[in-house]
Amino acid sequence: MSYDLAVWEGVRPAGDAAATATFEDLYRKHMRHMGGQKTPPTPLIRQYVEALVARWPDLSPDDDEEDEDASPWSDGPLINNASGPLFYFGMVFSKCQEAASLLQISPELSVSSASTPRTSA
Repeated sequence: MSYDLAVWEGVRPAGDAAATATFEDLYRKHMRHMGGQKTPPTPLIRQYVEALVARWPDLSPDDDEEDEDASPWSDGPLINNASGPLFYFGMVFSKCQEAASLLQISPELSVSSASTPRTSA
C-alpha cells in the first residue's frame, strides 16, 4: 500500500470537495497520461521538491544499490512527478507517518495539499 500526496500552488481549498475538484482539474491539465500537457515544474513546486530531497534521499531508477528503506518515496526521481503547479507523488505506507513533516514544509512555500491512501493490486 502507498500513500499519495498532491501538492499544488494556490490558496488552500475550503474543504475536501473543493480540494478534490482543484486537484482533478490540475491533474487533467498537467499530467500527460490524462491528456494534459506536461510542463516544467514552477519555481515554487521545484523548491518544494528540492526541500523534500534535501531531507530524505531521492530514488533513482538506475541505482540497484541504493537503500530504498532510507527514503519514504514510492518512486523517483521525485521531480518527475511534478508538472507546472502540480506535484503528485507517492510514499510507501510504512513511512506515511512522515507525511506530517511533509505538510509542515508546504505552509512555508504557500502550497496546498491533499492526500489519499491507495492499495496496490
